[in-house]
Amino acid sequence: MATTLRSKLTWPHFKEILMISLGALFYGFGLVAVNIKNNLAEGGITGITLLFRAWWGIDPAYTTIILNIPLIILGYRFLGRKGLIYTIYGTVALSASLWIWQRLPINGLINLHDDLFIAGVLAGIFGGFGSGLIYRFGGTTGGSDVLARILEIERGIPMGKTLLAFDVLVLLASLSYLDIEHMMYTLLASFVFSRIVDATQDGSYSAKGMLIISDHYELISQKLMADLERGVTYLNAEGGYQRDERQIIYCVVSPNELVQAKRIIMACDKKAFVSILEVHEAVGEGFTYARPHHSIFSRKKTN
Repeated sequence: MATTLRSKLTWPHFKEILMISLGALFYGFGLVAVNIKNNLAEGGITGITLLFRAWWGIDPAYTTIILNIPLIILGYRFLGRKGLIYTIYGTVALSASLWIWQRLPINGLINLHDDLFIAGVLAGIFGGFGSGLIYRFGGTTGGSDVLARILEIERGIPMGKTLLAFDVLVLLASLSYLDIEHMMYTLLASFVFSRIVDATQDGSYSAKGMLIISDHYELISQKLMADLERGVTYLNAEGGYQRDERQIIYCVVSPNELVQAKRIIMACDKKAFVSILEVHEAVGEGFTYARPHHSIFSRKKTN
């Protein structure tokens, strides 16, 4: 039994659990040290826990667990085994984080001198980074995510619409204990939160994809491979007007290589058509390992 359990709990599982725990600590710290201290609200189930705290003085660490139990029971068959386990763990980790941070002497750790703008930005950074880590490693903190997933499967309602509607309702209810000024800075925190979640979830290996149409595709491909050490792929295509067959080059480069890549293309063919795509994450050789190292003193000339 013990051997079987050890064989299932591999290093990737431990890494995911560790990063979910770290994400919960960041999220909980921001909520306690920034949101609660500066009287800023929050969306989703977390926002409801802050409502209960404002109305009845109930510790968010407890209401986080209590409110998520029925949602997890309701959505267990939609989450899958791993998703269910990680959702339960993420919920418990966030609750434990809130409990710990509220009992540590951190009140003077971040002194913003009543600057609500900085408070809104920091709330978004801590919450977004923590949530982004949790999402990136396969976890969730339960709450409205589970409800939105159920409605998407059962009713076909997009998750984004459900989450937005739920957040709007919670934030409107938060006006019962907030004034308009604090609500506006809460919205600032929500905006920063969403940006940081996207950046953290996408990872540090973002890239740019290039679709290149040119009669000199072979020369362009050779120069890209030689000068940037990036691989290229040929895509078979057919022109819509003349119905002629041609090769389209697809190449993925890092953002700081984009300018040099365009110079290479223009040097080979000034009439080349280039479409640049946003690649949120690139995994594999040249990005997550064996990354090429370019020196500004050793770059080859493209003309």
